[in-house]
Amino acid sequence: MEPRNLKLIARTEEDLRVVSAHLQDSIASIADIANLKKNKIFLMQLSRFMWEDVEKGVFRKNKRIRTILKFENVMNVLSRNINQSKKDKFLDFLAIETNITPDKNYEMKIIFAGDAIIRVISEVIEVTLDDQGEAWDTKNKPKHNSI
Repeated sequence: MEPRNLKLIARTEEDLRVVSAHLQDSIASIADIANLKKNKIFLMQLSRFMWEDVEKGVFRKNKRIRTILKFENVMNVLSRNINQSKKDKFLDFLAIETNITPDKNYEMKIIFAGDAIIRVISEVIEVTLDDQGEAWDTKNKPKHNSI
């Protein structure tokens, strides 16, 4: 059976935690990040490590797949510790954290290694993760140090 590409839709904070878990250890190029202000959309293409294959306990090669992370109804996007002029640099995805602001909007922080953060402010949580194309083999499986 041919594996199907993952497509997740997040409309709650709990849904967003699921999306965040699937994106753990993804890599994004700064060139593949776009804020479409007029359309109120924030997009990011990532190279996602397919943890769901590893978690199944089936011995397979480690794989990555291109995925699109899309935020809709975006009011504002802010970043910290990301030099947007260095389009050839990569960001290592860690997590998405969500807070409700005093004016009842959602602040979704996309957190990367090296204290780099993108803050997406939106009236509602409307986020999709959508795998694109075919997966490819990767030699390296991300490792995490235990505390």
